[in-house]
Amino acid sequence: PLSMSNFDRLQQLYEAGAVPWDRPAPPPEVTASAAALPAGRALDLGCGLGRASLYLAALGWTVDGVDFIPQAIAEARVRAAQAGLAAQAAFHQGSVTDLGFLSGPYDFALDVGCAHGLGESDLRAYHREMLRLLKAGALYLLFAHLNDAHPGPEAPRWLDEATLRQIFAAGFTLERVEHGTTQVNDQAPWASGWFWFRRDP
Repeated sequence: PLSMSNFDRLQQLYEAGAVPWDRPAPPPEVTASAAALPAGRALDLGCGLGRASLYLAALGWTVDGVDFIPQAIAEARVRAAQAGLAAQAAFHQGSVTDLGFLSGPYDFALDVGCAHGLGESDLRAYHREMLRLLKAGALYLLFAHLNDAHPGPEAPRWLDEATLRQIFAAGFTLERVEHGTTQVNDQAPWASGWFWFRRDP
C-alpha cells in the first residue's frame, strides 16, 4: 500500500479544492502522443479529476482511470457524466500497485505525476502490473518529478531515474526522455522528466 503520508497530503489538497493540476486540457506531451496513435484502450494511472481520461475518451478511446483518492474518483465520474463520456471513461478507486480489478490488453498507458510518489518496492509492483496489462508495442508515457543529484536536507523524495530505468528495462524499451524542471505555485523548482517507454514484443 502507498504511504499514508502521501495519501493524506493529496487528500488535503483535494479537500481544500486546491489541486494545481486541475486544468482543462492534459499536457502537450499527452495530446501529441495521443494524436499519433489510433484510438484503442487506454489506462490513466493516478488519473486525478480525469482530465486526460476525458480528453482521450472524447477522441474515441475507451479509458480506465485509477486513483486512490475517493474524492478525485467521485469528481471524475461526475465530469464524465456531464461530458456525456461515462460509457467511454470508467474511473476506479484503487492503488496503481494492485490493479487486479483490471484486465488488459491496453494500447496506451499514461502516468502524469503518480509513480514518482512510490517507493522502490511499490514501483516494482507497479511495473509488474504494467507488464501484465500492456499489449506488445503499447506506449507507456510517464511524467515524474525526479530526485535532485545534490539534494538538500529539505528536498522531497521523488523518483530516482536510475532505479526507474533499471526496473523498466525488463519488458520495456525507453524510446525518448525529455528532462526539465517543474514549479508549482511559489515553491522552488525541481527536476522532472517525460519518459516514452514502449512495451516489448
